[in-house]
Amino acid sequence: MPTDSLPVHRVLGLSPDTVDYRQAWDLQQRLHADVVAQRSPGAVLFLEHTSVYTAGRRTRPEDLPDDGSDVVPVDRGGQLTWHGPGQLVCYPVVALAHPAEVKDYVWFLEEVIILSLADHGVQAVRVEGRSGVWLRADARRPRDEKIAAVGLRVTHGVTMHGFALNCSNSLEPYTHITACGIRDAGSTTLTREIRRTVAPADILPDVRRHFSALAPAYLTPVTQPLDEDSLVLTPLLEGTAL
Repeated sequence: MPTDSLPVHRVLGLSPDTVDYRQAWDLQQRLHADVVAQRSPGAVLFLEHTSVYTAGRRTRPEDLPDDGSDVVPVDRGGQLTWHGPGQLVCYPVVALAHPAEVKDYVWFLEEVIILSLADHGVQAVRVEGRSGVWLRADARRPRDEKIAAVGLRVTHGVTMHGFALNCSNSLEPYTHITACGIRDAGSTTLTREIRRTVAPADILPDVRRHFSALAPAYLTPVTQPLDEDSLVLTPLLEGTAL
C-alpha cells in the first residue's frame, strides 16, 4: 500500500452471507486495540448483519423490544436500534485526523450517506438535535423518517462502530421498539422511497466512492503497509489480527 494512503475498505459479508453482530464487534475491538498500539493502520469494514437489536449506552427500558427479542448491549453512543439483512453497515476502525472534533467526524459520515442517497434520487438531510440521516415530513409523509443511523465510540483518537443505512430491509423489526428513543418519527428505506429494490451491494460502490473522496480531511493517513492476505473474512473472525 502506498505511503500516506487511506485505510483499506473491506467487505466482511453481504447477503446471503450476513455477519453475526457479536463476531463483528469482537473484530472491531481487536482491531481498535491494534490501531491504538500502532500495530495496524485500521480498516473500514462494510457488511450486513444477521438480524439483531443492539442497545447503546443511553437506551431506556421502555424502548426495548415488546416481543421479548434478545438485545445486545454495546459500548457505542446512542440508544436502541436494529441491524439485519438489507441494511448496509459501515464500521470505520481508524485514527481520526482531529480526535477532538468528533462532531466533524459525525458530519463526515452523514455526508457520505446523504451524497450516496442523492446518487439514487433521494434527497436526505440532517435534522437539528437528532443524529443520523432523515427524510423530512411533507405532503405524502406525515412525519420525519430516519433512513440511516449513526452511533460511535471514539477512544484514544480511534473510532469504532459507525453507520447503518436502510437499503432493502424490512421495517417490521422497528415496530417492536422505540428506535433511537424517538417516538415522534418513523423509519424508511431506500427501496421504499424509490419503489425499486436497491440492496446494500448496489449502493456500496457509491458509499465507498464518497467515503474515499471526503476521508482525507477527517482520517489519519496510513503510513505502514497492510498485508492484504490478512484481510480474509474467516481468519478475521477466528482471531487473526489485521
